[in-house]
Order: sequence, then C-alpha cells, then structure tokens
Amino acid sequence: MERYAGALEEVADGARQQERHYQLLSALQSLVKELPSSFQQRLSYTTLSDLALALLDGTVFEIVQGLLEIQHLTEKSLYNQRLRLQNEHRVLRQALRQKHQEAQQACRPHNLPVLQAAQQQELQAVEHRIREEQRAMDRKIVLELDRKVADQQSTLEKAGVAGFYVTTNPQELMLQMNLLELIRKLQQRGCRAGKAALGLGGPWQPPAAQCDQKGSPVPP
Repeated sequence: MERYAGALEEVADGARQQERHYQLLSALQSLVKELPSSFQQRLSYTTLSDLALALLDGTVFEIVQGLLEIQHLTEKSLYNQRLRLQNEHRVLRQALRQKHQEAQQACRPHNLPVLQAAQQQELQAVEHRIREEQRAMDRKIVLELDRKVADQQSTLEKAGVAGFYVTTNPQELMLQMNLLELIRKLQQRGCRAGKAALGLGGPWQPPAAQCDQKGSPVPP
C-alpha cells in the first residue's frame, strides 16, 4: 500500500513538474517576442525548452541574482578606482601649475625663456605619464570586466543554462545577454505575480527573489 502511495506521489510530482515546465516555456516564448527578430530566430523551441527546464527549481534565478549583484559591485569598484586616479591627476596638475607660477615669479627676466622651456618639457612629461596611467587603468577595467563575463558564462554553463559557455564572440555574447534579460524579466514577472499561481498546488515564484514596490528583484 505504501509502495502504491509512493508511486502515486511520484506521478503527481512529475505532473506538477511538467505543468511548471509548460508554463515557464510559454512565458519565455511570450517574452522572446519582445526581442529583435534576428535573436528570435536563434532562440529555437529546443533552446527555450532547455532553458525552462533549467529554471524549474528556482536555483538559476538565485544564481543570476547573485551574479548581477557581483557585477554591479565590481563595476562600482572599478568606477571608483578610475575616479580616484582622475582626482590624483587633477591634484598633480594643480601642484605643477602652482610650482611653475612660483618659479616664474622668482625668476629673473633674462632667465625666464630658459625656465619656461624647461617647464614646458616637465609639463609634457607629466601629461605623458597621466595618459599612460589612464590607458593602464582602462586596460585593467576591460580585463576585469572580461574576466567577470567569463566567470558568469562558466557559472551558468555549469548550472546547465542553455546557451551559456565561455566565449568572446560578439554575436554569442549578445545572445547570452538576451537570455539573461529573459531570465530577469521572468523573475520580475514572478515577483509581480505575488500569490497568483503559476505552478500547480500553489504560487510559483523565484524563491530567492524579493521585490521592491515596482516589482523589481532586489537583493535579499
């Protein structure tokens, strides 16, 4: 009798999973229509079905939420680093300008052309140093962001999310961005739904997602 009851429960669980999968797939198909036609053509039924399967238990929603939070923190940190460098350069220019003005005021008139020529060379050297430091910072920012993108791709690939693997191909990157956007919008839809049942037997909602007043996911 217990074995029979267990078998019935397994059948019921399977039916609930199938129903959730169908509803997720239908929601994804609806959201895809909002994308440019060129990307709609690349998101086949099989891809969307595999994506819906990956989203079934809600774990991927949590992963994506965590990845986006890390990305935002990284971008903020890099922005602050570049801002600090710009402030340092501004202070350096101001100090050099003041130094040159004081030197010119103390200089005898017949020595002024020689002093100004030397100051111009010093100014050019400082500006060259500033440009090199800015280029180095920009390269650091690009490399760090590229590394974060690769980490996101690898994490989502390991989580079994369709369409994700480590690549630098611009078209594939754009496709992955659109897939992330689908997941994000689906999460928002789950937040706005509240207690409206998407799944059988109760409300379907990304389990880790909390929402603000506009229905947008916010960090827990």
